[in-house]
Amino acid sequence: MYEWQQWQDHVTEHENRYREIENDDGTITHEAVEGEVLQQGTPQSATNFNHMEDGITNAGELAALLATETIHMNQRAADEAGETIIVNLTNNQQYPFNNSLKTVALKTERNHLDYTVTAEVLEYSGGCVGDIEVTEKLANGFKIAHTGSAAEVKLKVFVKGDFY
Repeated sequence: MYEWQQWQDHVTEHENRYREIENDDGTITHEAVEGEVLQQGTPQSATNFNHMEDGITNAGELAALLATETIHMNQRAADEAGETIIVNLTNNQQYPFNNSLKTVALKTERNHLDYTVTAEVLEYSGGCVGDIEVTEKLANGFKIAHTGSAAEVKLKVFVKGDFY
C-alpha cells in the first residue's frame, strides 16, 4: 500500500548565494553559502522518487481495474434491463389448428442468440391461450405463438440479455 510522503522545501537564510573557488586546472567551483538552515528539505533521491513512481503506477493500475469493472457492470445492467414489447397474436383457425405465429422485431439487435424471452398474458378472447412458444431466435428478432384455441391474445413480452 502506498504511504503518502510529506515533501519539504529546503529553506536557508541566503538563497542562491555562492562562493567562487578557483581550481588548479583553471576552472571555477561554486560553493553554496546558505547561512542558517531554516527548514531542512526532503532529499531528492532515487529512493524518494521511486517511491513516488510506485504510487503513480499503482494508482494507474487501480484506475484501469475500476474502469474495466465499471464497463462490466454497465454491460450487466444493460443485459438485465432488456426491453418490453406488447405483442398481439391472432388465430383464425379452429382448434387443434392454430396460425397465431408472429415475427417480433427487437428494438436493439443482440450480439448472441442466448437472450431470454418471457411472456405475460395481458388479455385473451375466443378460447384458451394454451402455452406460449418462442422459436427461431435471431439477433434482431424471434417468432412467438400460442398453442391454444384463443382467437386473440395480447402479450407483454420481456427480452433480456446477450448484448455482450
